[in-house]
Amino acid sequence: MKPIAIFRHSPTEGPGYFAEYLDRHLVPWKLVAVDAGEPVPDDATRYSGLVFMGGPMSVNDDLPWIPQELQLIRSAAGADVPLLGHCLGGQLISKALGGVVSRNPTKEIGWGRIVVEDNPVAHDWFGPGIREFLSFHWHGETFSLPPGAIRIMASEYCGNQGFAIGKHLGMQCHVEMTQQLIGSWCESGQGEIEASPGPAVQNRAQIHKDIDSRVQALHAVAERLYDHWMEGVART
Repeated sequence: MKPIAIFRHSPTEGPGYFAEYLDRHLVPWKLVAVDAGEPVPDDATRYSGLVFMGGPMSVNDDLPWIPQELQLIRSAAGADVPLLGHCLGGQLISKALGGVVSRNPTKEIGWGRIVVEDNPVAHDWFGPGIREFLSFHWHGETFSLPPGAIRIMASEYCGNQGFAIGKHLGMQCHVEMTQQLIGSWCESGQGEIEASPGPAVQNRAQIHKDIDSRVQALHAVAERLYDHWMEGVART
């Protein structure tokens, strides 16, 4: 099968658990290190799916690769190539497909409860056993639902935590987290944590509390979402 392209926008925001998932299922993938100057491909059909990771920038920033990725996303949607976005990646998919990205009323950093919406599309993505879960967050902006999208999850401080359009999935939260990624983000983002008091911002001690069990539970949720997304990926 064609490889899945994973777009990295910051050295600390790699594919995390998603790469482990693909390797375990023997799915080929290619990292596109946009943060290191690697060019954005211009042909979505070279890949069986496109996956966009997070990053500290805004999709509204004047960066040369952002319009290139937005165009690639639109091209992929038109060619029926499945799209998957994590945080910034979900914002990119939303904006490319007609949504708007703006400041969220409350910054979210750390662990927070996600509620799965009670609709048929959400049930398809999460299955019968997941009605809520604890996810990891690190964002100050949020997306609107692009035309045709169905909201499948929400949180107390961010109404649009995830949407689906057919085989495409955009998420505001980070289901791809590993303990290593969390540790790295806490180290590099300590200044942001200290400068961002709020009801949905946790300190490092709170973030690392029960981290083994929390990460393990998050992987179970990610596994379900990735399984459903892979159902739309061509294996030929």
